[in-house]
Amino acid sequence: MTKGKDNLREIRCFDNPVNIEIRKDDSGEEKRTITGYAAVFNQLSRTIGWFKEKIDPAAFEGRLEDDVVALYNHDFNLVLARTISKTLKLEVDDTGLRYEFEAPNTTTGNDLVEMVTRGDIQHSSFSFSVLDENWEEDEEGAEIRTILKVKRLYDVSPVTFPAYLQTNVDVAKRSYEQWKELNVPEYDQDKVLRDQHDQIRAKLNLK
Repeated sequence: MTKGKDNLREIRCFDNPVNIEIRKDDSGEEKRTITGYAAVFNQLSRTIGWFKEKIDPAAFEGRLEDDVVALYNHDFNLVLARTISKTLKLEVDDTGLRYEFEAPNTTTGNDLVEMVTRGDIQHSSFSFSVLDENWEEDEEGAEIRTILKVKRLYDVSPVTFPAYLQTNVDVAKRSYEQWKELNVPEYDQDKVLRDQHDQIRAKLNLK
């Protein structure tokens, strides 16, 4: 287990669908509700560079009270909703981190509704920094990163492409290298010499 020391922003995207529900309230005003899962728990990602990643169900504890914004494609100029204005609702369930907001009557909001309705926008993403994580190797020797605790949740975003950005792989790489340094087996010279001695005796059929 390693503790994240740097407040470095990472981005992760998922293939989960973005949904829209259009209905009218009691006053006859049209409501356009956008929903999706920004993150899914205990599900291995596709390969990110050289490793795979999953998110622990407790990763977002205490983070739903952060000042989180809903953005279009992670662009801070294209704001859709915000928790501190109570226009963005975040919740954690058995599946993952779910978001919900009413699309604003702005150029960005209207464009998003059109793109979701047409099926051009189908994926969700979130940006974050890590407080606590765990690295391990699976049975095939592949590295698995588990995000145990998120330090800061910056935004959730409907996105065009569910891609992992290379810059974020570099962030994880530094954490991985620290883990490897702490988990390198100690060099036991006596054991190496004993193993070599046993191999020689085996080749000579000596008991």
